[in-house]
Amino acid sequence: MKKLLNGSNLTVKEAKEIIDKNIPVDISPRSINKINNSRKLVEKWIIENEIIYGVTTGFGEFKDVKISKKDIEKLQKNLVISHSAGIGEALPRNIVRLMLLLRINSLVKGFSGVRIELIKHLIKIFNSGIVPYIPSQGSVGSSGDLAPLAQFASFITGEGYGWEGEKLINAKLLLKKYRLKPFTLHAKEGLALINGTQMMTAFAVEIISRSELLLKLADIAGALSVEALRGSDTAFKEEIHRLRPHKGQLKTAANLRKLLKASEIRLSHINCDKVQDAYSLRCIPQVHGAVKDTWEYIKAIIETEINSATDNPLIFYKTGEHIEGGNFHGEPVALAMDFLKIALSELGNISERRTARLLDGNLSGLPRFLTDKGGLNSGLMIAQYTAASLVSENKILSHPASVDSIPTSANQEDHNSLGSVAARNCYTVLNNTEKIIAIEFLCACQGIDFLRPMRCGMGTEKAYTFIRKYIPHISEDVMLNEYISGVRDIIFSPEFIKAVERKSGTLI
Repeated sequence: MKKLLNGSNLTVKEAKEIIDKNIPVDISPRSINKINNSRKLVEKWIIENEIIYGVTTGFGEFKDVKISKKDIEKLQKNLVISHSAGIGEALPRNIVRLMLLLRINSLVKGFSGVRIELIKHLIKIFNSGIVPYIPSQGSVGSSGDLAPLAQFASFITGEGYGWEGEKLINAKLLLKKYRLKPFTLHAKEGLALINGTQMMTAFAVEIISRSELLLKLADIAGALSVEALRGSDTAFKEEIHRLRPHKGQLKTAANLRKLLKASEIRLSHINCDKVQDAYSLRCIPQVHGAVKDTWEYIKAIIETEINSATDNPLIFYKTGEHIEGGNFHGEPVALAMDFLKIALSELGNISERRTARLLDGNLSGLPRFLTDKGGLNSGLMIAQYTAASLVSENKILSHPASVDSIPTSANQEDHNSLGSVAARNCYTVLNNTEKIIAIEFLCACQGIDFLRPMRCGMGTEKAYTFIRKYIPHISEDVMLNEYISGVRDIIFSPEFIKAVERKSGTLI
């Protein structure tokens, strides 16, 4: 069944699902009149020689240059060609698909003044699965993600390249294979395609979607470390957290209680003389919970953004106005991505500290570096080096891109958000943090091996045994990179979280 887009109610979850499941889209019937009414106004103003930025004038510093009627189409073609100045590695294909989906969703709101034929053409491209080649670098995050969106706009006109398998082929040839012709852009249409925040927002949708699972996995990893380190569950009691009732903190504490319930390992040392655990164990609810609250805040911002009109000028058909403004400015997304990458970085930071404790025999009470043949074997020593490297990289990437700005277009565009940089950096932080959490899983399971035959809690036992079905105990030195990658694949499989939640109850 097709998803009908109206520009007002697309969620992050739906956007991700459309991409992952290749769900076709179409225009909601209620949007058609809005689109057509806005377009009629644009065509009327052109006949009347109305001065409209980017329609009958040049762009940026050339805003005061009047364009004749005979050159209006050429102006739009020149715009998308000249702005296709991006460089660097190609954007991931799922990000490109998300960009197109989000651009269509913005245009169907009916405030961009484009023809309905353009939107239908974009929908044909999207539903066909065609993926244009778009470089990842070149956007400063104001006037939208100009360079990457221009590269896409150029593609639909038959310029540039697209993907066929692992090869790049000419845009015209690729369009022809799908029985599509290069599209001729009319007045306002090139500008409407490239003024928007869809690249940075596409990254945001992907990051929010993937990090939702990561937040649960971090709680499971933390709980496994508590087991392996013979930590206390006292710090997770509900009455403590009710006195500081941040939602994320309450959720995390509840998850830990579910996961650790009926742990034989905990019962074995319940009367030990240890007063309290290190912060990386005791403060899991406070740290993981704060990250969850940040995630909720960012998700709300991004869901507002993906249902917004972000080009310039905007066409208000009910009042007969075109209003030049700045909805293309990426600051809301830039700040959100900076905040989220800081939060995800902290999730990795505290995870690495737990991994370090697991490997330090003086702190863990376990064999040094989790091997009982130390000296001849290094055990999991270097797994922590890898986690430390990723954590340090995250710290560097977490410097806020949004505190920077650099002027463009002869100072006409004198403040830029750098939201594209924030989003790309956040994406790298997410990837790094997933690996850091996988390393903690690997080390915690190795630590629990030394405590057998005692069983873990309801949820932690299932997590441990699920991983052990595929990843064995490491008794002799091995190439750890394969084990880390293997654990990452396991924990991010849908079966893993389902199996754990069947035992622990739903994690929140």
